[in-house]
Amino acid sequence: MAGTSAAEVDRGLRRTDVEQLPAGKHEQHGPGHFAGLYSAENIAGTEFVFGATFVILGASFVDVLVGLAVGNLLAVLTFRFVTAPIAVRTRMSVYTYLSRVAGGPTSKIYNGVNALIFAIISAAMITVSATAFRLVLDFPAQEEAYPTSIGFVVLALVFGSVAVLVAAFGFTALAEFASTCGPWLVVMFFTGGLALLPLVSDTVTGSTVVDGWSGFLALGQSEIFTGETPDGTAGITLLGIIGYSWAANSFAHAGLVDMSLLRYARKSWYGYMSAFGMFLGHYMAWIAAGVMGAAAAAIVQTSITVIEPGQVAFEALGYAGLAVVVIGGWTTANANLYRAGLAGQGAFPRVARKPMTLYIGIVVLVASVFPFVYRGYLDLVTFAGIAIVPIGGVLFAEHWLLPRLGMTTSWARYRGVTNVPSLVAWFGTVALAAAAVATGLMPVYIAFVPAFLVSMGLYLLLARRMGAAERYPEGEAADALWHERVDALHAEQAAATPDVDTTDRRPLTRALRVLWIATLVAITVMALVVLLGSPDLATYEDNRSAFWTVSAVGTVVYFVAAYAELRLRKAHRQRVLAEHGAPADAAEGAAPA
Repeated sequence: MAGTSAAEVDRGLRRTDVEQLPAGKHEQHGPGHFAGLYSAENIAGTEFVFGATFVILGASFVDVLVGLAVGNLLAVLTFRFVTAPIAVRTRMSVYTYLSRVAGGPTSKIYNGVNALIFAIISAAMITVSATAFRLVLDFPAQEEAYPTSIGFVVLALVFGSVAVLVAAFGFTALAEFASTCGPWLVVMFFTGGLALLPLVSDTVTGSTVVDGWSGFLALGQSEIFTGETPDGTAGITLLGIIGYSWAANSFAHAGLVDMSLLRYARKSWYGYMSAFGMFLGHYMAWIAAGVMGAAAAAIVQTSITVIEPGQVAFEALGYAGLAVVVIGGWTTANANLYRAGLAGQGAFPRVARKPMTLYIGIVVLVASVFPFVYRGYLDLVTFAGIAIVPIGGVLFAEHWLLPRLGMTTSWARYRGVTNVPSLVAWFGTVALAAAAVATGLMPVYIAFVPAFLVSMGLYLLLARRMGAAERYPEGEAADALWHERVDALHAEQAAATPDVDTTDRRPLTRALRVLWIATLVAITVMALVVLLGSPDLATYEDNRSAFWTVSAVGTVVYFVAAYAELRLRKAHRQRVLAEHGAPADAAEGAAPA
């Protein structure tokens, strides 16, 4: 390693997959990029599951309003002060950084665990989307943990196959489409909740008129988030709501998985942009989904414990609601399938991402036919956090604490040995957390916090004893040369892309933007008409029917206009860059994610 020349390093870098290299300055994005990504990914069909889950857990309405606010704020702060600083300083994905810090077995096992978790998350998204298609094709509701309809199994397998193929071969086009979905999904969840409030009010008070904020609170407490489970027992506490909402993305923030996203941020404060996902998706959408779920269960006269997301969305938004479930599930499933492919490739470097995604897709297809996968989604992401977060503690210790305590980061790679402390800290912490949860010493929703701290402490103690306290000047010099040559490669790549203004200010592009914004405004206004202009049940039903029509037509207009604007902007960028001599791959303008 010490005798490696700059030329040899350069040859190695050019053979390395771009995903394995630090992000360059020319690849970085501003805050708006991350606001859009977080809002699009965290507002999906599974929000219907989360909203219903808090109703089923017996949360009280005030606790939901306060607890979700506190928990999601803690998640945003974790993104900002734990994930983003390491991502911005290293410019590496968590997979690359872990490979350089821990190497060998730790990295492979971690990548394998990530691939499995993202595969199951993708399967849950596909199953949720299939519940919407089930209504269109008139298959029976799937109320058991296992499939009870051959038609539903075929539907899930077909839908899953399409999702896997798109993730493997057409991810760029899908990512572009997904970027347009965020504003529409926000409006759909918000207006769906508004449209069903008068019906809830009529059930409780005999009047469709909601009496201001106090009336809204009374409805929420008496009919939706009642503070009791469906069987009448005491519900989840305020601390539980805070813990679950903080833990829902723990694998991404405390587990550092979103280093892969935030490495493209110009500044670490862009971690605050996660608030667009946490508060629009995990606050507003969860509360709205709870309202819609309780109302839809009453309409179809079934229990909220078994009502499907597709049925909930349909009762709130009509056919536009089915589009919410399908599109939200599809785009999020594909994003996670792509992540699963990258993680699987990290575990098996000789297999390219596309075939790896197809292999993982088999797991996804099998899991997608079982409704229990999405019904237990809250516990799934919570346990995923417990499994992954200890590695976040290890990397946090490596990056921040070892240097401050006079020890050497990446010491195991410099010594050429397996990083045993990382394995012991990881597996030991998971075992302790599992035992604490199983014996009732610790609630599952907060276990990721001590898991992070314990793994960090264990790793520091063990690393000091096994070589981190020593200095490795030759290894450090080789790393310095490697980073120097990476910077040179990035400078070369940046020079090939002209620094020109590619903003599309043409009248047609602006008109399309005005059109899709006006469409969202029209849908929102119509929802307000349903809420505020329905003095009796007959008028309410007429208004809701009109709202369904506006939502359906507006959805079509929105996507036509928004996607056309996206394509125009991309074509304009390609043309401008090509005119200034940019290479073909730069002119394509695919943004890293």
